[in-house]
Amino acid sequence: MTHATAVHVAATASASALLLRPWEERDIAPLIEVYRDPVMHRWTRIPVANHEDAVRWLEIQSQGWATGDRLSFAVLEQDRLVANVVIKRNAPTGPSADVGYWTAATARGRGIAPRALEALTVWAFSTFTDADLDHLRLLHQIDNPASCRVAEKTGYTHKETLLPYPPFPKPGHLHTRHRGG
Repeated sequence: MTHATAVHVAATASASALLLRPWEERDIAPLIEVYRDPVMHRWTRIPVANHEDAVRWLEIQSQGWATGDRLSFAVLEQDRLVANVVIKRNAPTGPSADVGYWTAATARGRGIAPRALEALTVWAFSTFTDADLDHLRLLHQIDNPASCRVAEKTGYTHKETLLPYPPFPKPGHLHTRHRGG
């Protein structure tokens, strides 16, 4: 994957600057710490409980960059890991890709997720200009109202409610955002 791999989000009067960059080996300890939060266990599918889990998780992210089908960014605020954002492509070209994110407990409620998702969205539409990428999809379980708020704040429109589909045990919301929208 040869696309630019660092995205900077400027500071505002009420929020620190953010840096989105690919995951690195030095992120192992902070990643394990973030996953100690029980909320992470509820919403994420790949557990990280120890060093070996973290290494495996980072290998998945690295492989995703190598193939171009899973571009995952560590989100840093003042050199501290606060979130993850990811774009997942089912094919190298095509009209849609999925986005996802999580935030560390210390970052929730501070606008980190919407700012990071907005940066990822802008990056994706500007990076994949020749790949017919028309829209991004954001999916989350229906009982995750925080993800609904993040979607709404970043211009992802609720499109439909989906039936449960493994590994998700509950219905979900599908939000979309179109290029130029």
